[in-house]
Amino acid sequence: MEVLRRRIERQIMGVTGMALGDIDYEHPPGDPGLFGPQSVCWRVHSDFTSMLCGGISSLMLQMLHPLALAGVWDHSNFRDDMLGRLRRTSQFIAATTFASTADAERLIERVRRIHDEVAGTTPDGRPYAANDPDLLTWVHVAEISRFLAAHLRYRNPELSVADQDRYYAEVARIAEALGARDVPRTRGDTDAYLEAMRPQLCFDARTAEVFRLLIGAPAPHPLARPLVALTMRAGVDLLPFWAAEMAHRDMPRWQRHTVRAGVHRLVPIMRWSVRNGASSRARRRVAGATTTAAGSPTEDGRT
Repeated sequence: MEVLRRRIERQIMGVTGMALGDIDYEHPPGDPGLFGPQSVCWRVHSDFTSMLCGGISSLMLQMLHPLALAGVWDHSNFRDDMLGRLRRTSQFIAATTFASTADAERLIERVRRIHDEVAGTTPDGRPYAANDPDLLTWVHVAEISRFLAAHLRYRNPELSVADQDRYYAEVARIAEALGARDVPRTRGDTDAYLEAMRPQLCFDARTAEVFRLLIGAPAPHPLARPLVALTMRAGVDLLPFWAAEMAHRDMPRWQRHTVRAGVHRLVPIMRWSVRNGASSRARRRVAGATTTAAGSPTEDGRT
C-alpha cells in the first residue's frame, strides 16, 4: 500500500508547484515563514484538494477582467504550457504561505520584477500593466475568494466568519507586498468588492479560449487524467453564479451534484496519499527549532 500511496502522491504533485523543486520548505529550522502554523491561511492552504479546485476557479474568474486577460494573453506561454502556468501559480501560493521568510520574500520580489515587464494595450486600445495596483487587487481577490469558497465546500463548511475575516486580513499582506491597494480584509468587504467589479468584466472570444484551454489542460500522466478533469469541472462549479452565467458555463443542478459528489469521493484518497506537501514540510521546519534547541538530531542528522 505504501508503494501505491507514493505513486499516487508523485502523480498529484506533478500538477503543482512542488514539481518545480526550487523551494526548500524544510529549512532553516524554526523559521515560521510569513504567517506561521497558527494562522488561518495555513489551515486553508494546507488542504490540497480544495486548493486545487479553488485555484482552477480563481484563474477562470481572473480572466473575466479584460486587462488581466490581456497581460496573460500577450506575455505568457500558457497556450503552449498550461500545466507550467498552473505549477507556477501553485508555487507562488505555497511558497508565500509555507516557505521560510527569506524564500517567501524572494519569490514576491521575483514576481514584482516580472510584473514590471508586463505592459501593453488591449485590442480596444486600453493600456494595461501587471503592476497596476488596482489590477493586482483584482487578481488577488479573485484568487483568494475562490480558495476560501473551495475550503468551505470541501474541507470545513463550519469555518467561522471571524476566521474567514482573519484569513482575508492575513493574505492581504501578500497582495500589498506585490503593490495592490485598497485590498479587502473581511468577507463582507470581499463580497462587496466582487459585486462592484462586475460591470468591468466581460467574456469574449479570447476569454472563451482561455476557458477551453484550462478545462482541457493535459494531465502530467495518464493516471492523473480523471483527477484533472474532475478538478476542472469543480473549478467551474466554484465560480460565483453570475460569473458562470457570463462564461456560459452554468451547470444544471444534477451536474453540480455529480461534480461535488465526485470531489468528496476523491478527498479521502488525496488526503491519504499526499503526506509530503508544502504544509507538511513547513511544519517539520517549524518543529525543527525545538529539537535543535534541545540538542537532538535535526531531520538531516545534524545536532
